[in-house]
Amino acid sequence: MSNECKVDCGRRRLIVATAAVGGAGAVGALVPFLSSLLPSERAKAAGAPVEVDISKLEPGQMMTVEWRGKPVWIINRNKEMLDTLPKLNDAVADPKSDKKMQPEYCKNETRSIKPEVLIAVGICTHLGCSPTSKFKAGAEEGMEASWLGGFLCPCHGSTFDFAGRVYKSKPAPDNLEIPPHMYLTDTRILIGEDKKGA
Repeated sequence: MSNECKVDCGRRRLIVATAAVGGAGAVGALVPFLSSLLPSERAKAAGAPVEVDISKLEPGQMMTVEWRGKPVWIINRNKEMLDTLPKLNDAVADPKSDKKMQPEYCKNETRSIKPEVLIAVGICTHLGCSPTSKFKAGAEEGMEASWLGGFLCPCHGSTFDFAGRVYKSKPAPDNLEIPPHMYLTDTRILIGEDKKGA
């Protein structure tokens, strides 16, 4: 092997080694940089959208996530829950959701994109307490015998149906708020953003 090949081969090895070390360094520097682009916990609390997987949410079950520092309920309503809604149109204060407490695409009887999935901010519109779920129909402590299930605010007794609509003659002036949201897949929801970028 000639001296010229030894020098050229050595330079090539040096260039390859330098490029490999430089590439590894670039990747090492890029990882924290890309991580910094993800929303922080503070940004999420300030209003960054929240992605939720509902694949394990069975019919009749509810889960709570946090968005903008507020509890957001996601309820997979079963047939019995949905069947109560038309029966309550005369009992609730705003049956057609005329007050703007939901995006336009949720201004329907179920107040949702998919009838079975309700997504609502779990804060009473009276004084900001968090209602409790009272899914069970029928009389129970503090509930009327005609109760079909829904939500009860323990602070002042406001009641809401399974669409988050407030009953008449209750302290809460409005239905529960429905946040902007969209489905990324059948089982993944983005809360805080919709197709219009709201």
